[in-house]
Amino acid sequence: MFFHTNKNRHQVQKIGNYQLMELIYATKASWDHARETEQAVYEGKVNSELYYRTKLQEKKYLYLYAKARRRGAHGQLNQGVISQ
Repeated sequence: MFFHTNKNRHQVQKIGNYQLMELIYATKASWDHARETEQAVYEGKVNSELYYRTKLQEKKYLYLYAKARRRGAHGQLNQGVISQ
């Protein structure tokens, strides 16, 4: 079986956690980009579609973040978080 030993199980979990963290980083970058775009266009009366795209990216990020916390996944420190 694929999960016959604990070593295999932990290796698969480690790979899954790594992939989850990579997805979180990509989603965070996408959310930041959407937020910056929304702020740049804000002066010209923001389109509601742009607002909802930003909210969708935020919800994706928060969902993935919560999932990573439940799994106990750890990632690298993000310079954007440190500067805030």
